[in-house]
Order: sequence, then C-alpha cells, then structure tokens
Amino acid sequence: MARKIAILLEEMYNEYEFWYPYYRFLEAGFQVDVVGTGRMDVYKSKVGLPARETVSALNTDAARYEAVIIPGGFAPDFMRRDPAMVSLVRDVFNRGGVVAAICHAGWMLASAGVLKGKKATGFFAIKDDLINAGAEYLDQEVVVDENLITSRTPDDLPVFCLAILQKLGA
Repeated sequence: MARKIAILLEEMYNEYEFWYPYYRFLEAGFQVDVVGTGRMDVYKSKVGLPARETVSALNTDAARYEAVIIPGGFAPDFMRRDPAMVSLVRDVFNRGGVVAAICHAGWMLASAGVLKGKKATGFFAIKDDLINAGAEYLDQEVVVDENLITSRTPDDLPVFCLAILQKLGA
C-alpha cells in the first residue's frame, strides 16, 4: 500500500510550488491527495494553470497522511479562511506528521498555531507574520525544526523536497 501525503490547493496557487512537489512525491512512490477547500473542483494558479481537487479538507482525516505540503502563491490566504483546512494542518502537525510550507504558505502555519517556539523561513514579505506567530525567522533555503519544514521561494524547491523526503525516510 502506498504511503499518503496531502498537498493543499486553493485559487491563485503558485504553479511551481504545487506541481514540482506533486510529481516529485508521485515519483517517490507516494499516493498524493490534492486537498482543497471544497469551494470548487478545479482551482487556477496565478497564471491560470488548472489543478483538480481530489478531496476536500472537510471530507478527509489528518490520520491518513504522513505529511502535508502547503504551496505558496496567494492560495494560503484563501486556505487559512477555511477552518477544516487549518485543522488538517494543525492535526497533522500535532500528531507528529511532517508539515512543509514554502513561500507564503507560512500564513497557514500562523493560522494553525504551529509556529510558537519553532525556527522557520518563508518569503521575506511574510517575515513579520512568522515572527508575530512565535517563530524564529531564518533566511535559509530550507529550515527543518523537528516535523516542521519551511522554504522561501520556488528556487528552494529541490532542497525543500529533499528535506521532506529525508524526514519521511524515503
């Protein structure tokens, strides 16, 4: 049976930060659930690239996933408005599953309340948000603090995905 991860999806997602991990984790043998808010079946990226939700956050269970990956773009601002999506991130984190966020996805970590006392990074424009949520901000390609993995931009995707795979023992 394939190991399961979730990649979160909402309107205005960053296409690189969604599709790169999506295919990388399929290639590594994981079953990838594309978890949306349930507002629509197909969400468009910042440049209009469509992606299809396979399950809504309301209709899934954090216990199914070893990891949740949160891409950036403007999508995390929509994601954080959905209580089920925020709960999914918090629940995966609290049970020790890997929570990985890149770029603006730190907004979801702040809303899920998982940053207090953690080291994290993200796009420089949300540095204050991460700090105000209790994180120690580090300007690095990837920051791994126990089960929390964060990166800054699409340029960091190779080390971001490698860090997640290493943490999962894959």
